[in-house]
Amino acid sequence: MRERLIAAARILFAEKGYAETSTPEIVRAADVTRGALYHHFDGKEALFRAVAEAEAQAVTQAIEAAAQVPGGEGLEAGSRAFFGAMAVPGRARILLVDGPAVLGAAVMDGIDAGGGRGALRAGLAAAGTGLDAAALDALAVVLSAAFDRGALAIAEGAAAAPFEAAMAALMRAAIRPMP
Repeated sequence: MRERLIAAARILFAEKGYAETSTPEIVRAADVTRGALYHHFDGKEALFRAVAEAEAQAVTQAIEAAAQVPGGEGLEAGSRAFFGAMAVPGRARILLVDGPAVLGAAVMDGIDAGGGRGALRAGLAAAGTGLDAAALDALAVVLSAAFDRGALAIAEGAAAAPFEAAMAALMRAAIRPMP
């Protein structure tokens, strides 16, 4: 039942956005009672958080699966996988537009830190940037923001190839040994 609610809500949040989706619509789409929704979730926001977490996990899994090659090649493969995963209709809206607006930047930052940004940081560390832990964390935050901005542009209709090329160039520069 919980998974049905998440799946139905995901479709509606992706199509209409959080604000325009009502709980009665969600329970109708999931073919459950309103009581079932409130049995599994405290309300619409809690259900949205579950959807956002599932979407972030799907992105992370795509990145990790693609990045199973060594060094900078893994970073580039993970980069392409990120853009591919974020191209799923509605995903950018859920994670990058409604997520911060509904759940707040801190909650979304926590979701990202354990997900896509965590995978990025691990890839940067494996590639041997030569940075200390604090600088590596900062680099992951900055690059993650660039990835998100690119994903938003693509979701709004921009061609993916230039963003993939730009992020590949950034990844190569990021792992270049520091003088």
